[in-house]
Amino acid sequence: MESDELVVAVAQHAPVPGDVAENARRAAATVADAAGARLLLFPLLSLTGYDLDRLAEPTCWVTPDDPRLDVVREACRAHGVTAVVGAAWLGADGRRLLASVALSPDGGVEVVGKQYPSRAERELFEPGGSFLVLDVDGWRVALAVCFDAAAPEHALEVARRGADVYAVSALYTEGQERRLDVHPAARAMDHRLYALVANLAGAGPGWRSCGGSGVWHPDGRRLVEAGGGQQVVTARLERAELDRVRADDAKAGYRG
Repeated sequence: MESDELVVAVAQHAPVPGDVAENARRAAATVADAAGARLLLFPLLSLTGYDLDRLAEPTCWVTPDDPRLDVVREACRAHGVTAVVGAAWLGADGRRLLASVALSPDGGVEVVGKQYPSRAERELFEPGGSFLVLDVDGWRVALAVCFDAAAPEHALEVARRGADVYAVSALYTEGQERRLDVHPAARAMDHRLYALVANLAGAGPGWRSCGGSGVWHPDGRRLVEAGGGQQVVTARLERAELDRVRADDAKAGYRG
């Protein structure tokens, strides 16, 4: 059933490097603290942190039946939240994806891989070849992984698939503040979507986060903004606002 509003939460999270079990426990605690939200978005590689050398350790990879995710699954069930975590994903078919993993309250698990990995990432991960649009209370939520949001054709395709929300798990670093604002604003405005970005917090080998996670209106305005450091920001998405901007476009003959 389609709801008039969708409360979303964006977690600007600094993972414990390489410790999937501890990061899963922290994710579960964040799910509990974000009670009232129906969608909770975590950053890129939120279960390990962004350190590609560390992925040489087999324990850093997450599998479909991974018991370390059970604590997050249970929190999602208990609080009625769909949580999207970032993982180095080893599929049952052997595919290795730089993935967003959606855990729903009914126990379902859906996975999508980054379609545009960097040169260094391509040594570890296959490009994701699919799109994922979730149903959260009747809202169509498309998942994007980091640089996917910089590729206009990615958002164009999920818009064609009826997305209402574009949810990006990312790492934007110091000096990329403008990119962090422009990418989701452009995707939101071009396709009349709400856009969410969860950015990693803290620092890793060769990088330091610029913070700035947030939520953008379908007209491109930023609605909420995280500062630096670890924090969770929330927003209430309104179906009436989405319908209004889309109706205005239709009246104007805008085809996007």
